[in-house]
Amino acid sequence: MTPKQEAYKNLGNTMIKNFQKRNMDAYYCDTSEDAVRLALELMQDGGTVGMGGTETVKEIGLLDALKESEHLDFFDRNLAKTPEEKREIYIKTIQCDYFLMSSNAITIDGELVNIDGNGNRLACLMYGPKQVLVIAGMNKVVDDVDSAVQRVGTHAAPPNAMRLGVRTPCAALGHCNDCHSDDCMCAHIVVTRHSREKGRIKVILVGEELGF
Repeated sequence: MTPKQEAYKNLGNTMIKNFQKRNMDAYYCDTSEDAVRLALELMQDGGTVGMGGTETVKEIGLLDALKESEHLDFFDRNLAKTPEEKREIYIKTIQCDYFLMSSNAITIDGELVNIDGNGNRLACLMYGPKQVLVIAGMNKVVDDVDSAVQRVGTHAAPPNAMRLGVRTPCAALGHCNDCHSDDCMCAHIVVTRHSREKGRIKVILVGEELGF
């Protein structure tokens, strides 16, 4: 284990205690493979699974595992052929057993900071699915909420805009311009500082650099 990996693990273990104070369960995994195994263990056979827009879930191989699973019913919005079909999957996802997502940033003190365009991901984080599994690389850890918002504008929004092919200033210039464009990706900002339902939100920290 490298010094950087050791530092990630020490910080992750510190953050686990901070999440617990906020009624959120938290875990630390050294590798993506460990994170996939843990996520699948946390989801019971026969459960329904939905997912928000997340590169992290794809990168670690969990998306492929869900598609191949014979024990979980995965609502894959990428299979929708029309906007109407996609909306139907969004509605089913709100009522699912497990919702998978990453987080745009996470503070050391255990706050989840997320910024969205449509807001469907944030809606499921806040209410609906029975359990929410947040999987995030340690590269998304920041000091505080202000640093989290800055991180999104600098590191997350520009590459996400390019990935999605939207026309925003950040896609063209590489940094946030606090825009009000039709394709604005930063329409909603949500800080999750506490879970009223103990253990509903489960955070899996991964000792790697994942996502945007």
